Amino acid sequence: MKPLAPSPTGLTSAPTRPKSASPGSSAVQRRNSTSSQKNGKDDSGVPGRVRVAVRLRPRNTEELAADADFGDCVELLPELKRLKLRKNNWDCETYQFDEVLTETASQKRVYEVVAKPVVESVLEGYNGTVMAYGQTGTGKTFTLGRLGEEDCANRGIMVRALEDILADISFEHDAVTVSYLQLYMESVQDLLTPERDNIAIVEDPKTGDVSLPGATLVELRDQKSFVELLQTGEANRFAANTKLNTESSRSHAILLVNVKRSAKNKQERDFASHSENGNGVHVSKGHRAPTIRKSKLLIVDLAGSERVDKSGSEGHQLEEAKAINLSLTALGKCINALAENSPHIPIRDSKLTRLLRDSFGGTARTSLIITIGPSPRHRGETASTILFGQRAMRVENMVKLKEEFDYKSLCRRLEAELDKLIAENERQAQAILDGEEDMQRKLEEASICVAEAESKFAAASENQNWLKQTFAEKETYQKKISAILQHHEQELNDSQTRLENERAQREKLEKELSEANRCLQEQSKEKHDTGEIWTLHKRLEEELLEREKLDEEIKSLKQQLLQAHIEAEETRRTVGKGSSARSSAGSDSTISLHRPSNMRDTINGQRATIAKLFEQVGLQKILSLLESEDVDVRVHAVKVVANLAAEEANQEKIVEAGGLASLLTLLQSSEDETIRRVAAGAIANLAMNETNQELIMAQGGIGLLARTADDAEDPQTLRMVAGAIANLCGNDKLQIKLREEGGIRALLGMVRSRHPDVLAQVARGIANFAKCESRGAAQGYRTGGSLLIDDGALPWIVANANNEASPIRRHIELALCHLAQHEANAKDLLVGGALWELIRISRECSREDIRSLAQRTLNASPIFQAELRRLHVSY
Repeated sequence: MKPLAPSPTGLTSAPTRPKSASPGSSAVQRRNSTSSQKNGKDDSGVPGRVRVAVRLRPRNTEELAADADFGDCVELLPELKRLKLRKNNWDCETYQFDEVLTETASQKRVYEVVAKPVVESVLEGYNGTVMAYGQTGTGKTFTLGRLGEEDCANRGIMVRALEDILADISFEHDAVTVSYLQLYMESVQDLLTPERDNIAIVEDPKTGDVSLPGATLVELRDQKSFVELLQTGEANRFAANTKLNTESSRSHAILLVNVKRSAKNKQERDFASHSENGNGVHVSKGHRAPTIRKSKLLIVDLAGSERVDKSGSEGHQLEEAKAINLSLTALGKCINALAENSPHIPIRDSKLTRLLRDSFGGTARTSLIITIGPSPRHRGETASTILFGQRAMRVENMVKLKEEFDYKSLCRRLEAELDKLIAENERQAQAILDGEEDMQRKLEEASICVAEAESKFAAASENQNWLKQTFAEKETYQKKISAILQHHEQELNDSQTRLENERAQREKLEKELSEANRCLQEQSKEKHDTGEIWTLHKRLEEELLEREKLDEEIKSLKQQLLQAHIEAEETRRTVGKGSSARSSAGSDSTISLHRPSNMRDTINGQRATIAKLFEQVGLQKILSLLESEDVDVRVHAVKVVANLAAEEANQEKIVEAGGLASLLTLLQSSEDETIRRVAAGAIANLAMNETNQELIMAQGGIGLLARTADDAEDPQTLRMVAGAIANLCGNDKLQIKLREEGGIRALLGMVRSRHPDVLAQVARGIANFAKCESRGAAQGYRTGGSLLIDDGALPWIVANANNEASPIRRHIELALCHLAQHEANAKDLLVGGALWELIRISRECSREDIRSLAQRTLNASPIFQAELRRLHVSY
C-alpha cells in the first residue's frame, strides 16, 4: 500500500490575487481569523481554499449482475475523511478529502456539508460556487438538480439552496434573480428562452466580473415559481441515451442566482468620501448612504466525462462528446496551473473556464463535489475524477465581501427632503405675505370706519333739529288721518248693506238656473241614447263581416300550407327513392353531382309553390300562424318558414319581420318534437349569416339550443341543434359567450346519440371553434390554453381522429391540427396522446392540405420536437 498522499492544507503558496475593484464599488475584504465561515477559510486555516467532497454512487442493476464476483474498487473511510482506491487485492492508494459521503448519505446531508456553507456566505455578501464533476452516470444531476416532486427527501442542492435564500431575505428591501443556461458545443444557450442562442460573455475590464447580458433574468418571489423554472430548463436541456446512462446530459448546466440585500443590523458609522488631495468631506449622520451587498451563486452541473469506447457515442453524439471532453480538459488545465501557482492561467481556452473565472482563482467561495462509481470496470475514470478533485483542493481563492453604498437611493432621499424644505419655505413666505396684506387691509378698514363715524356724528347733529320739526308735523297729520278714518268707516257700513242684498238676489237666480239646466239635460239624454244605439249596431255588423273574411283567409292559408306540406313530403320521398336507387347501383359506381331532372323539377315546383304562397299571403301572416292554437297549423307554418330560411335572399326579411324571435319562442315553449326539430333547422339556416349569429346570441338563442340538446332524444332534432351550434362556433367574436352559456358543453353532450349525422355536426362545430382559436392566437389577441380542452373535448377528439366516417374524421383531423398550432396546448396534447394522431395525419391523411398542415405544426412546436427526439421518432 502506498503512503498517504500529502494533504493540500499544507501548501504554503500565496493565493492568486484578483484584479483590484474600483473605488466606487467599495468592495471590502473581510479576513477575520476567528470566523472561518465568513472569511472563506477552511477547517485547516487556509483562506479561500476550494473545498472538495467525494460521493460514492451505489451499484446499479447492471453492475450487480456484471460485477457480482468482484469487489468494489473504492473503499471509504468517512470518519477519517479518506478514500482508498484499489489497484488489486494487495495494493491501493489513499487520498484525503474535506468530506467523504458514502452511498447511503442522504440528500439533506450532502447539501449541508457541501453547499450550505456557500449559501450562507452568499447571503452575507460573498460570491459562491457549487459544482459537480464526475463520470457519466455517477449521479451529478441527481445531486444538484433533483426536484423531489414524488419524494421531498430527494430534493437536490438547487432546490434546497433557493429554499434557504428565499426564507432568509425580505422582499421589501432585497431581491433575488435567476438565470438558467447551458453550455452546448461551445455555445452558451438560454434554457428558459431556447431561441436565445450563442449568448456573449462580457468581462468588466476594471473588476474582472463576468456577466451574460443576453440571458433571461427572472425575479423570484416564491419556491413554486423556481421549481417551475427548473422544470422548463430541464425540458430544454440536451440529453441522450448512451451505454453508461439512459439520459446522459450533453451540455453543462449553469444556474446563476443574483442576490441583492440591504446591509442591516450593522454598527452605525460615519462615512467620508475622499477627494483626490486627501481632504475628507463628511456626510451628516442623518444622511448616510444605505449600504447594499451584491453577491451571486453559481450552481454548475458539468456534463459527464466519458470515454468514447465505453459510452458508444457515434455520429452527432460523438461530436458532443468531443466538445464536452475539450471543455473539461481546459478546466483541468486551469486548475493545474492554479494549483502549481503558474504565472499564466489559460482562462480563455474555453467558454466554460471563462464562466468559472471567479470560481477558481477568483473571489468566490467554491465547493466542489466529485461523484464516482464502485465498479472496477471504470477504475480509470474513477482515478481520473479523484485526481481532479485532489488538484482542485490546492486552488485558493481571495474571498471578498462586496459592499456598495447606494448613492442613488441617498440622492433620491435628499432630493425628496430638499423638495419638502423648499415647499415648506414657500408656504411660510406666502403665509408672511398673506399676514402683511391682511394687516394692511385691516388698517385701511379701520381708517374708513373712523371717517364714517365722524360723518355720522355730524349728520346726527344736523338731524336733531329736523326731528323736532318732524314731530310737530306728525301731530297735524294724525288729526287729519282720524277724520279720514271716520269717513271711510261710514262708507264701509253702507257697502256691507248693499252686498247682503245682492247676495240674496244671486242665490235666487242660481236656483232658477240649476232647474233650467236639469230640464235641458233630460231632453238631450233622450236624443243621445237613440243615436248611440244605432251607431253600435252598425259597428257590430262591420265586425261580423270582417270576421267572416278572416275565417275565409285562415281556411285558404290552411289549405295552402297543407298543399305545401304534401308537396314537401312527396319531394322527400322522391329524393329518398333516388338516393336508394343510387346506393343500390354499387359502391364502385360514380355518383353524379347534378340532381335528376324529375327530382330537380319537383324541388323547383315546391319552391315555386312556397314562393307563390309567400307572395300571395305575405310573410307577416305566415309568421302570425306560428302562434296559432291549432298544432297542425303551427307545424305547417314552421315548415314553410324553414323552407324560406333555406334561401339566403329570404333570411334578412324573416329576421326583420320578427321571425327569429318567433322561432326561438317555439323552441322554448313547444312540446311537439316536430316543431322543435323544424324550428332548430330554421335557426341553423339563419345562423349561416354572421349578423344573424350575433342576433341569436343576443336573444339567448344558445341557451335555448343547449336546453333543447339536453332534453331531445330524436337524432334528427339533435342533428339540427348541433348544426346551429356548429355554425355559431365559426364566429370569432362569440367564442367566449358561446362557451359561458353552455354551447360547448351542449355540443359535447350530443355525442351520446352516436348517430353519424349528429357526430358529423359535432365534429364540424369543434373544427370551427378550434380554427377560430388558432386564428386568434396567431393574431395575438388570444392567449392561454384552448377552451375546448378545458371543457374536456380532447379525449373525444383523440378517440375519433381515425373514425371510419369520412365527414367525422376530416373535421376531427382539422380540429386537432388547429389545436396543435397553439404552443400553449402542446403539453395537454402530449398527455392526451394526440402526438401519435398528428404523426398519423402527417403520414396517412387523404387530404393533402390537412396532411401538410400537420407536418408544419409538428415542425413548428419545440415541445413536440423535443418529445420526438426523446422517443427517437421520425415522421
